[in-house]
Amino acid sequence: MRTTITLEPEVAKRLRSEIRRTGKAMKALVNEALKLGLGMSGKPVRPSRFEVRPHAFGFKPGIDLDRINQLVDEIEAEDAAGTIRS
Repeated sequence: MRTTITLEPEVAKRLRSEIRRTGKAMKALVNEALKLGLGMSGKPVRPSRFEVRPHAFGFKPGIDLDRINQLVDEIEAEDAAGTIRS
């Protein structure tokens, strides 16, 4: 890809210095610097491992499951009664 960029004076000075020191072309040095800066070193980057930890999403201590079932039954009974009346 061909593009035009404006370099900060310090960057341009360092680039010219590297061109003289290494004998590489500007294009090669800019590409190397961009690859390093973008994390694109020669080897493909593997994503870091992650771990999924299970978590028990149960009821908090003190919650009476029998009471919850009773409430559900009452709600269903009210719904059924409303359907019969309609």
